[in-house]
Amino acid sequence: MKTVKFGIIGCGLMGREFASASARWCHLLKDIPRPEIIAVCDTAPQNARWFTENVPTVQHVFTDYRELLALPEVEAVYCAVPHLLHEEFYCAIIRAGKHLMGEKPFGIGKAANDAILQAIAEHPGVVARCASEFPYFPAMQTLIGWIRERRMGRILEIRCGFNHSSDMDPQKPINWKRTNRMNGVYGCMGDLGIHTQHVPFRLGFIPRNVYARLDKYVTERPDGRGGVATCDTWDNATLVCETADAAGSTFPMFMQTKRMAPGCTDNWYFEIDGMDCSAKFSSANPNVLSYTVSWGKEQAWADVNIGYKPLFPTITGPIFEFGFTDAILQMWAAYMSELDGRTVDFGCFTPEETRLSHEVYTAALRSHETSRAEVL
Repeated sequence: MKTVKFGIIGCGLMGREFASASARWCHLLKDIPRPEIIAVCDTAPQNARWFTENVPTVQHVFTDYRELLALPEVEAVYCAVPHLLHEEFYCAIIRAGKHLMGEKPFGIGKAANDAILQAIAEHPGVVARCASEFPYFPAMQTLIGWIRERRMGRILEIRCGFNHSSDMDPQKPINWKRTNRMNGVYGCMGDLGIHTQHVPFRLGFIPRNVYARLDKYVTERPDGRGGVATCDTWDNATLVCETADAAGSTFPMFMQTKRMAPGCTDNWYFEIDGMDCSAKFSSANPNVLSYTVSWGKEQAWADVNIGYKPLFPTITGPIFEFGFTDAILQMWAAYMSELDGRTVDFGCFTPEETRLSHEVYTAALRSHETSRAEVL
C-alpha cells in the first residue's frame, strides 16, 4: 500500500483523532494511500508526548513548526492551530510544497483567507482542504444522494446547523475560542460555520444574501487564575439566506451555529422540506434518516436505520452502528483519495468553498450592523 508521510502541527484533540484514524487504516477495504505520521509539532511538549507514546512511526518532535516544514521527507501536513495563526502557518505549509489539511475557518478573517487562497493559487501542485467530517455519516450520505436525484421536488426550505451547550455554564473558564483576538470577530460562525455549509455549498445551494441574528450572552468568564476575563465572541448565530434550486426557484435556507443550545452535545443537523418529499438527519440520532411519506394532502414521518454503509467500504458489517470516529476515518479516506488524484463522490471542503464561507460570514457581520439582509 502506498503511504504519504505526514507531519502534525498542533497536537490537540483533532490531531489525536487523525492519529487514531491513521492507525485504523486497515479498517478500509479499498486500497487508499495511508497517512504515516512521522513528525509532530506543538509549543507544549506535554501535548506531543501522547504521540511519542502511542504513534510508533513518529520520528521527530518540534516546538517550532518551521523545523517540521524543513524536513524534506514530510509530504503533507495536518494543521490544527488557533485561527489567529492560520494565515502564517497555512501559507508557510503551502509554500514549502506540502499538501495541507487545515481547520476551519481557514483564516481568522477574509483578508487571511484571501492570502491563503493566493498561496494555493501560486502552488497548484499542493492539495489543500478544510476538515469537515459530519457529512460522512451514512444516513447523511443517503440523504445527499436523494437530493442529487431530486426526490424532494420543489424545495421549500433548508435548515442546517451545528449546536452545542458547553457554554451554558457561565463558570466555564475562558479559552482561546472565546476571544476575538484568537478566534476572530466571526465568533461561533467562524468556529462552527463550515460544518453547516459543506453539504449545501457542495449541492449548489449558494446564498444570494444573508440576514443575521448574532447574540452574546456571557461577556465575562473565569480566567482560570482566580480572576475574570472578557469573553467577547458571538455565542449564537442564526443566518437566514435566500438561495435557489436547480430549476431556479428560490427558497429560504437557515444556518445556525450555537455554543449555547440547551441539551445539545455537538448536534450537527441538516433538514430539507420539499413538495414531494422532506427529510432530515441529526447526529443526535446518527444512524437514522427521517423522511416523509405522502398521501396527497397528508404526510407522515418515517424513520429508516441506514446502518454501517459508508462512502468508503470497511470491514464493519452493515448491521452495525456508525459513529464520530468512523466519520473522521471516512473524511481522511476522502482526503487521501483526492491527494492521490482520484475522483471522490463527496469530497472534502475545498479552498474555494472556504472563500464563499468567508463571504457569508462578512456579510453576516454587515447584516448585524445594518439590521437588514446583505447581498453577497
